[in-house]
Amino acid sequence: MTAAEPQQTRDPEAPKGRPTPKRSEAQSQRRTLAKAPASRKEAAKRQREARRSDMARQRQALAGGDERYLPARDKGPVRRFARDYVDSRWSVAEFFLPLAVIILVLSMMPSLQLKNISLLLWLFVIVMIVLDSIGLGFRLKRDLRERYPDEPKRGAVAYALMRTLQLRRMRLPKPQVARGEKP
Repeated sequence: MTAAEPQQTRDPEAPKGRPTPKRSEAQSQRRTLAKAPASRKEAAKRQREARRSDMARQRQALAGGDERYLPARDKGPVRRFARDYVDSRWSVAEFFLPLAVIILVLSMMPSLQLKNISLLLWLFVIVMIVLDSIGLGFRLKRDLRERYPDEPKRGAVAYALMRTLQLRRMRLPKPQVARGEKP
């Protein structure tokens, strides 16, 4: 493509969804965008504003699951499948934080029996999380190999396992599938 050929970003037949700006408006807007900052302070202010707007757009994408504005770690069909795979199941790891609080309270009780119970409960929870994570890892690897044989899958299982540690309400990008649905 040469410099003389304009790059088409949308279908020329489709409406663009907004009126064409007047020439004076377009020129003034172009001048303000192209105008160099007067000082380092002004440049830093512009950079902060641009970063703020990018972060706001990224936060909105994380909440809505818009693939275009997601951070690089969340992009791609493999990562989407890993997210949906985790979000469609119950896992022991997502209950780790509430259980840890309960175990902590039990371990602070003066009774020696409650302290022993909290230690056993702690051991039981950790063993269950490890076993559940190993099983999830094997199943996810198998399903990723079947579904995406040619895509790079590096880090997808670790990404999914880290997602299981978060409470479902707190996960970003927000879950797009209900529990029990096929991913």
